[in-house]
Amino acid sequence: MDKQTAERVLKHPKFRQMARQKALIGWGFSAVIFFMYVIYIWMIGTSPEIFGHPVSEGSITTWGIYAGLFVIVFSFITTGIYVSIANGKFEDMTKDVVREAQGE
Repeated sequence: MDKQTAERVLKHPKFRQMARQKALIGWGFSAVIFFMYVIYIWMIGTSPEIFGHPVSEGSITTWGIYAGLFVIVFSFITTGIYVSIANGKFEDMTKDVVREAQGE
């Protein structure tokens, strides 16, 4: 892609809209994951007995294990959703804009 085409793509209204949507979704997912980690760490710091309590009587597995696994799995799922959206919808939008900028 030459420099003129790249400039046309960057100035294209559809590309700018797509970039805003992508940033909004990216920051939104980041905020959700950040909030999840903050709550998790806050709970560990203020109420460690909750996470140290066994799941059942006589069990060595505590609620903290499940809470930590939930945070990790939730983060992976959220990241997977973002990657799916970014590599699907936004990639298609970018290809359309590039085609329009190249005059195809």
